[in-house]
Amino acid sequence: RAAHDQHCASPPARHLTVSSGAPGRGSELLSTGHKAPEASTAAKDKLITMGGSSSSLLDESKSNYIRGRAEAELKNFSPHYRRQYSVAFFSQLHDEVEQHKTAQTQLLKQREPLEPGKPLYEEHMLHYIDEIKKWKERFVVVRANYSIECHDNYEAFVKGAQARYRLLPTGGTAVVSLDKYNALVDRAFPDPNSVSEETSPPLVTMPGPFPVFLRLPYRKDHYFCFTNEESQNHFVGILGDCIRHQNHDFLKHNTCEVQAFLKAVQFYRQEKGHYESWDMLIGSDVRVLSNLVMEELLPTLQTEMLPKLKGKKNERKRVWFATLEAAYILVQEQVSEGLNTLKDTCKETAKQLESRIRSDMDQILNSKNFLAGKLKATVSEPAVKCCTESVQPYLASILEELMGPISSGFSDVRALFENEIDALNQNFQERNNPEVLKKALEHLGEVKLHDCYQRVEVLREQLQELRNRFKYSNTSRLVHSTQNHMQQLMENVAFTLGHLLSSTLKDSSGKVPTAIEKAKQRVLKQYDYDSSTVRKKIFQEALIDITLPTIQKSLAPSCKPELQKFEQFIFADYSNFIQVENVYEEILLQTLENEVGKVVKEAASAKKHNLFVDSMDLHCVSQSSLTESKTPPGTTHASPAKQPASPAEKQPLQPEDSQSALVAEKQESEAPTTPQQGDATAASTDTAGTEEALADNMALLGLGSAMEESPNKDALLLTARQESVPDTAGEVTEGEKIEGKEDKTEEHPVHLEPQTPASINNIRELMAEQEDPEEENKDCEDKEPEQE
Repeated sequence: RAAHDQHCASPPARHLTVSSGAPGRGSELLSTGHKAPEASTAAKDKLITMGGSSSSLLDESKSNYIRGRAEAELKNFSPHYRRQYSVAFFSQLHDEVEQHKTAQTQLLKQREPLEPGKPLYEEHMLHYIDEIKKWKERFVVVRANYSIECHDNYEAFVKGAQARYRLLPTGGTAVVSLDKYNALVDRAFPDPNSVSEETSPPLVTMPGPFPVFLRLPYRKDHYFCFTNEESQNHFVGILGDCIRHQNHDFLKHNTCEVQAFLKAVQFYRQEKGHYESWDMLIGSDVRVLSNLVMEELLPTLQTEMLPKLKGKKNERKRVWFATLEAAYILVQEQVSEGLNTLKDTCKETAKQLESRIRSDMDQILNSKNFLAGKLKATVSEPAVKCCTESVQPYLASILEELMGPISSGFSDVRALFENEIDALNQNFQERNNPEVLKKALEHLGEVKLHDCYQRVEVLREQLQELRNRFKYSNTSRLVHSTQNHMQQLMENVAFTLGHLLSSTLKDSSGKVPTAIEKAKQRVLKQYDYDSSTVRKKIFQEALIDITLPTIQKSLAPSCKPELQKFEQFIFADYSNFIQVENVYEEILLQTLENEVGKVVKEAASAKKHNLFVDSMDLHCVSQSSLTESKTPPGTTHASPAKQPASPAEKQPLQPEDSQSALVAEKQESEAPTTPQQGDATAASTDTAGTEEALADNMALLGLGSAMEESPNKDALLLTARQESVPDTAGEVTEGEKIEGKEDKTEEHPVHLEPQTPASINNIRELMAEQEDPEEENKDCEDKEPEQE
């Protein structure tokens, strides 16, 4: 075991990368870092017949035909990629020059990503070997990059021996029911003779009662078997994590190459008349482009080869799936080589244009803005009309369908975390073992969320009506991305709690249970805020993904043919960096975003599913102060118990009452104070019990619906933003500015009622107040009797 720990801490130097040569055992296997010699065409064909494809119907002529189709598809795709690469490169340089940075909109801390080679899962299990048609015991390892390795045994893994199989389950589906698996297989096997046949036996006979079936598109399936249900469920959960992250992680990268590729795929598919969200937009760029080729190639393969299949149903299935896998491998080989060459060419061209972009940045932007003005004059009216008539009436009802399951999933994550912390606290009080508590906190983020994920799975059936009206069928993307957000928030809340308790756990004082409870309450409030922020982002992206294709497709016949006329408004020197089709799409997107934003804001104003109105209004909160943040605005869910308030205190202030309270407090001051002095005074006021009172403060100030209705809203927001400072490395944060005003505070002591701060700034400063974590914990411990 010691040797194993050392191996995990320092994994072998073989990097896991997608092989661009002939994979040999299937397209999902990964290279080990050793460059294989270039094989001849015949040798490659021989390799393709291995790995379960020996029954393929592909001969030399058909293989050449497939390569030709892949090469032609790449040739047609290349102009789109070249144009979009220049646009994306210009956007990247513009962001760099303008120092555009993503605003921090979450309170919970996030840990650094794990090393890609770190093992996340290790287990012995039975694995079906298709080449020899037998079951073999394997030692399976899942790495932090969500790749799956099958080793001969545990000893071989410890010694660093090469894995028997390495696969990426992109696009896969993991099930434990034989009936569900057979249904998936039959759906992927369009055999015209299957209707007249009786039910066929399973493709593989299971050696035990706890199987796991992994169905993969265009590739051979994998089968595993366990001795108990607990191990089976654990592995299914791990497979689900691998599938989700392999599907979407690569395409979330904000690099120039990925952004250019996504736009090129969008315009390439629109050129063929496909505007709807595409369910095969998953995995790496090579895989996505291969999926594009297979989408065009599949009808031809079905027409030419399905009638040639002979034998019983299971045998026909094996031959058909083997043929698909062999074709997919050929396509990936051709696409990988061509796409790598295309990317290298675009990179070289971009480097040559970089100096011109930097010197002419303002002129390029002016040219783009001029073009946008001309386009808006033509496009805005029909776009607004289409959105108003065909999309806007349905946005609220679609949002209602989304909010219930998604919010239930996030609520279950919150409840699961709270129950886990209560159990840890109870266990510590019984055993009083700090080391056990530390280890439990380290693994807290690994709590399985299967039941929470199931809350979101109902969207697959619940959104069926959207297939008819909006041609939306990509519910898997919505479900998987939501589950990834749930997993990330669970990891964040566990990491933040561990950070808060790090100094407390260094000593074995009897106040650890009290510190755990206080940290739990603080972290849960931060979770409520972050959950609202994340869910509103999910809702906005989903509504756009569902409805934008309707606007694009409706306007295409009348607007697309006219776009070429607008190229005359672009200077020839800047034609590489400005594309009319991109500006046109931006106008359509902005039109829809305005309507989507209104609907989501209305839901938040109504406080549906514990959404907060101001979730996006705290960009100035620095990352360093997240763990010390006070109660987020509007948080009421599961807050600590408060003393009963009088009826007058419970009555929320109307906008006029809120303004009157601010005026009255200013008149009570002994001397006039400047806005800066008032802010400093608020920061120095005794904030004991702030977490308990801050939610009431926000309600009394009317920062929810009342804030939106107040006639002085603009003035209040302007005052609040005067002291706001974005979270940037090396800059002074808002919390640090508050600390620098302590001297002024002592000269002008003004005591304010804790439930009615003098301005929104007071609340911002209380949230952004920075304290040392150790001192914070000590203060919590010292003040506990007084608060009780």
